[in-house]
Amino acid sequence: MRLFKRINTCCFTLILLFIFNSCEGQNIQPIQVKTTIIHKDSICLRAETLPEFRNSVHDKDYQGNQISGVIRTVFQDSKGNLWFGTQNGLARYDTSGLVYFDLLDSNGQGVTVHAIIEDKKGSIWIGYGGGIAKFDGQYFTVFHEKEILKSTSLWSLTMDKKGLLWIGTTDGVYTFDGEALTPFEIPEGKINPSVGISTPKMIHSIIEDSKGRMWFATNGGVYIYDGNSLKNISEKDGLQSNFVNQIIESKEGNYWISTATGIFKYNGNTLTNITEKLIGNEGGIGCIFEDREGTLWFCVNKRDIYSYNGKTFTKVKNKDSDFSPFPFQIYQDKQERIWFVGFKGAYRYKNETFINVTRIGPW
Repeated sequence: MRLFKRINTCCFTLILLFIFNSCEGQNIQPIQVKTTIIHKDSICLRAETLPEFRNSVHDKDYQGNQISGVIRTVFQDSKGNLWFGTQNGLARYDTSGLVYFDLLDSNGQGVTVHAIIEDKKGSIWIGYGGGIAKFDGQYFTVFHEKEILKSTSLWSLTMDKKGLLWIGTTDGVYTFDGEALTPFEIPEGKINPSVGISTPKMIHSIIEDSKGRMWFATNGGVYIYDGNSLKNISEKDGLQSNFVNQIIESKEGNYWISTATGIFKYNGNTLTNITEKLIGNEGGIGCIFEDREGTLWFCVNKRDIYSYNGKTFTKVKNKDSDFSPFPFQIYQDKQERIWFVGFKGAYRYKNETFINVTRIGPW
């Protein structure tokens, strides 16, 4: 306490940064970013003016004119607009149609958008390989930092209840207050040899739970930050795999943890692998999602999609063919429609059919 009595307000702030953002005892300083402001009209491209997108004329699974051949994420904002984060950049559908925004990284290259969220003021935040952008309806404010927000780095994005942005990258976790990035230390894991991009510091996803705790899906298991300390859940606790892809909080207050060996239900004390009998030779769980009724949807063995109502598993099939999407994300919009976005574009599931949503709809 004597130390705190001797320091001024500025030093006190730095000590708080040290306490809350370091697990290894090193003083961590905020890192300033470069900011660029761009009017939306200068980078807006209407879909109908662009060439038809199609990977291969020999592909029988889907037709041309896709929103993108690879869609990483979909998000519906408070105004009802649908946003798509794709391998080819950012797209938005509203009542006037589908448009693309030609966001570029600090090297002037096109970007892959991994995350889209909305803050309390209605601004849209976009996380992509090479930077972060905030859209206020008229202008994009673009934040760049070449060493941290490089082209292959940013992987996940969430904003906590206080308005602080948490960024998951291939090099660990950073927080962003709108002006500077601050490293948040998470212990290293291992490289996952079964996926294309993997590092010891890989952060696959981040969530804030209903109690205000931050959860991190890493290659060293799950880490939980309660505002004071980190707790780790890993193989030593019965997780069976330290390669964690995603975490979601259920309506009942439990947690679903997606790993390379299955989905685990965590009630705060015990872990239960609910998908052990579903894992095949391909193995692994992809994206997971719980809808508003509490039904869990997930992808297993790369292409098999299931729903789980808490008692039984149902394989989600296309009644007209053997086709099923390869989703990076499963999402429910305000109209209660279930979306699957990933390889080969965007799909909605209705009447036991995967409906391919292209540039011309059906919206």
